[in-house]
Amino acid sequence: MPHQVSSFVRPLSSDSATAIASLCSKRNFREAFNRFGLNIFSNTSLFTPFIKSFAFTQSLPSTKQLHCLLFVSGFSSDKFICNHLMTLYSKFGAFPSAVALYERMPKKHYMSSNILINGYFRDGDLVSARKVFDEMSERRKVTTWNAMIAGLVQCECNEEGLRLFREMHELGFSPDEYTLGSVFSGCAGLRSVFIGQQVHGYAVKYGLELDSIVSSSLAHMYMRNGELQDGQSVIRSMPVRTLVAWNTLLSGYAQEGCPETVLCEYKKMKVSGYRPDQITFVTVLTSCSDLAIRGQGQQIHAEAIKIGASSVVAVVSSLISMYSKCGCLQDAAKAFSERGDEDEVMWSSMISAYGFHGEGDEAIKLFNTMVEETEMEINEVTFLNLLYACSHSGLKDKGLELFDMMVEKYGFKPSLRHYTCVVDLLGRAGDLDQAEAKIRSMPIKPDTVIWKTLLSACSIHKNAETAQRAFEEILKIDPNDSSCYVLLANVHASAKRWRDVSEVRKSMRDKNVKKEPGISWFEHKGEVYRFKMGDRSQSQSKEIYAYLKELTLEMKLKGYKPDTASVLHDMDDEEKESDLVQHSEKLAVAFALMILPEGVPIRIIKNLRVCGDCHVAFKYISVIKNRELTLRDASRFHHFVNGKCSCADYW
Repeated sequence: MPHQVSSFVRPLSSDSATAIASLCSKRNFREAFNRFGLNIFSNTSLFTPFIKSFAFTQSLPSTKQLHCLLFVSGFSSDKFICNHLMTLYSKFGAFPSAVALYERMPKKHYMSSNILINGYFRDGDLVSARKVFDEMSERRKVTTWNAMIAGLVQCECNEEGLRLFREMHELGFSPDEYTLGSVFSGCAGLRSVFIGQQVHGYAVKYGLELDSIVSSSLAHMYMRNGELQDGQSVIRSMPVRTLVAWNTLLSGYAQEGCPETVLCEYKKMKVSGYRPDQITFVTVLTSCSDLAIRGQGQQIHAEAIKIGASSVVAVVSSLISMYSKCGCLQDAAKAFSERGDEDEVMWSSMISAYGFHGEGDEAIKLFNTMVEETEMEINEVTFLNLLYACSHSGLKDKGLELFDMMVEKYGFKPSLRHYTCVVDLLGRAGDLDQAEAKIRSMPIKPDTVIWKTLLSACSIHKNAETAQRAFEEILKIDPNDSSCYVLLANVHASAKRWRDVSEVRKSMRDKNVKKEPGISWFEHKGEVYRFKMGDRSQSQSKEIYAYLKELTLEMKLKGYKPDTASVLHDMDDEEKESDLVQHSEKLAVAFALMILPEGVPIRIIKNLRVCGDCHVAFKYISVIKNRELTLRDASRFHHFVNGKCSCADYW
């Protein structure tokens, strides 16, 4: 029989209640029971400090001990106590204990059912969650509907979540801020701005449009649907802008490809007194990756360390990507090695980093470690990064072996991106016929990217016939793709087929196809210096060209011969050499050599693939200036040291 509490209860002073809370906060649970046992066993509210402490310590054994004490005290069926115990069991991964406790309750309270619904959704059991919901038709409250709608949206059952919202409205329940927050998330998931606008009007009708939760979710819905201005307008209208709202704004700008604006707004956020969280750091570090600005990325890394977010899995993955894309592979590897928790994304990020830097063997080695020494789940993205690493390291046979392993051993269905990597593997190795056959035989409709991959390989191996076929396939999909014209012209120019080059250029003019301009940049002391081909907009342009002229003479003395075949114009060699000197990456490296201290590594970023002449020139510059040069182009990283490139001329 449970212990029967005496009808006489000794009154407990506020000082004693404070003492219980203080002892529990210090985890002195036994002392709290010994000193105040009579009062604790006669007043259920005095168990609150114990429950809060167990929630903080996440101790399942302590929770079970507390459950036993409550049973002995006769309070095991108290609704207040049961709800807290169910919450603890659910949070600590002992959800079956929460279910068992719920089933023993003589009368089900709606809050108990809500906790169970949330727990089922957390376990991915939508059927059981719906069963509990259906069984409590007479006890449903707004919070119950909220639990169901939020759970369905979190499980990406957005249409079902919105259908339930309509049912809730039809039955006469008035939504609150949490209801509308989930509904707007569902609209964002469905990419339905039309439904979102209707719900927006609904929020205005109920006077909830200025609530912080509603406003943040509404702004996210608009931005997720590409309506950036509407999202900004919602956030600007908020009486008080919360951290969630700032994160929504930052992610919206990031989604629209505005990394500079992200970093600008991030500064405003900090000036406004808001402390960034892990979501903020992931967004701003990704923007640093996109811009390849290492200095600001390092500052943000330091801020993440300061507030204790640098070991969060998502932040570590973003750090790996940021350092990798800024040309700092060692820093990326250091962030990976200092990880605490880990997940598949983090491992894939590091494999991708090795691949991007041409370290295919290291990528494969890390993959083998992942398979043999961890319980990480291997997925399609892991193999995509591996195939990319192999294609950029000349590991054709290993790459094809991994592709077969992905299909036969792991049972994954290759995506178009996987096939593109295989075509790249074959194309770079010179197996152009096999690469073309792979495209024409694959069970997926090809896109321009996979045909341009083949066309690029034709440019490397000077195969005009296959290049022409690939070019024609690209035009069928996108007649205005400027890059395919340039690649085909390169093939003809390398063979000195100037008439064919002229025809390609005439076709571009007739169709009004504009070539994307080459832009190169580097960061120094927080400032980004950008250069276009033939750029004379810099205040020191005269000095830059003079320096580059002297540097070119030094290179020629060392044996450098300008690769005039890469110039797409039929002109004399002197004019071609003048054209080559004006390439944006040469202007950038010249200015970097002028303003950076001796011995400091130089990191240049270019939006297009580096041409053969600039690639050779950077080798000579690394020797003449005894400087480590890193060039990130649209394809990969090139690390130049002592006249050699990490890509081994394979890019």
